[in-house]
Amino acid sequence: MKFKFDWFLKGMLMAVGLAFLWPAPGAHGGFLHPELLNKMGIALIFFLNGLGLSVLALRDGALRWQVHLLIQASTFLIFPLLGWGLLNLTGSWMSADLQTGFFYLCALPSTVSSSVALTVAARGNVSVAVFNATLSSLIGVVLTPLWMAWILGHSGSDFSVGPVIIDLLLWLILPLTLGQLARPLLHQWANRNRSRIQMVDRLTILTLIYTSFSDSVQQHIWSHYGPMVLVETLVGAAVLFFVVLLLIRMLSNLLGFSTEDRIAAIFCGSKKTLASGLPMAHLIFGAHPALGLILMPIMIYHPLQLAIGGVISQHWANRESRVK
Repeated sequence: MKFKFDWFLKGMLMAVGLAFLWPAPGAHGGFLHPELLNKMGIALIFFLNGLGLSVLALRDGALRWQVHLLIQASTFLIFPLLGWGLLNLTGSWMSADLQTGFFYLCALPSTVSSSVALTVAARGNVSVAVFNATLSSLIGVVLTPLWMAWILGHSGSDFSVGPVIIDLLLWLILPLTLGQLARPLLHQWANRNRSRIQMVDRLTILTLIYTSFSDSVQQHIWSHYGPMVLVETLVGAAVLFFVVLLLIRMLSNLLGFSTEDRIAAIFCGSKKTLASGLPMAHLIFGAHPALGLILMPIMIYHPLQLAIGGVISQHWANRESRVK
C-alpha cells in the first residue's frame, strides 16, 4: 500500500487555506452557524460509523487476547504516558495549546480503515486488526475524554467533564447506537453505497476542519506564532510515531508473537484517528478559540502515519520474495 496524496488530504489543505482567507462564515456567529452545523455533522459521522460497524466482526479475532492487550495498552496507556512526558520535556518553550493538542493526539483511539488496510497489504492477521480497530473506537468514546479531563485538570485548566459527557452521549453515542439499530434494515444499502457514504463522511470532516480553523483565525490566534509551530508539530509527531513503533515491535518480539500478529499489533497500536478525533474535539473543547492549533498534531500525524505505514506494509508484503 503506497501513500497517495488523495483528494481528502488536498481537501484538508484547502479547508485550512479557506479558513485563513475567509474565516467569517465558519467562525462563531458566522452565517454557517457552526454551533449547530458542527454538532449535526458529528451526529451524521457517528450515525454512519454505527451503520458500518459490524459487531459480529469482533467475534472472529476475539481469542488472541495477548495481542489485543498490547494494542489497547499502546493506544490508551503507552501513548498518553508518552504525551505526558512530552508535556514535561517541552515545558514553557512549547505553547500550552499545542501541548494540549499533542496530548489529545495521544489520547485518541486508533483508526479503523487504515489500520485494517495496511494489515491486509502487509499480509498480517486481519481478524486481529478488525477486532482491535473496532474495539479501540468504542473504548475511545469513554477513555479519550477521561484522559483529557485528567490532563487539563492537572494543568490547572477549567474543564468540566459533566457537560462533555452529556454532549458525547447526545451527539456521539446516540447517533452511533441509532446507526447500529438501523443496520439490519440499511446494511445492504450501506454496502452498495459505501463510496458515497465515505464521501459524505469525509466532506463533513472537511467542514469541521474549516470551522475549527476559522475561529482561530478570526480571533488572531495564529498571529502569535511563527513557522516554528509547524516545525515543532512535525518533529513531535514523527518522534511519537517512531517511539511507539519501536516499543510495539520490541514488546511483540518479547511476547513471542507470530509475524502476522506483530504486523497487526504495529499497525493498530501506532495509528490515531482523524475521523473520530475531529468531531470529538468539538465536543470536548467546544468553542475554544485555539481549537485549530490544538488539532494541528493529529492533522500532521494523520498523513505521516499513512506515508510511513505504506512503506512498511510494502516491506512486509515482500518478505517471502526477499527470502527466495
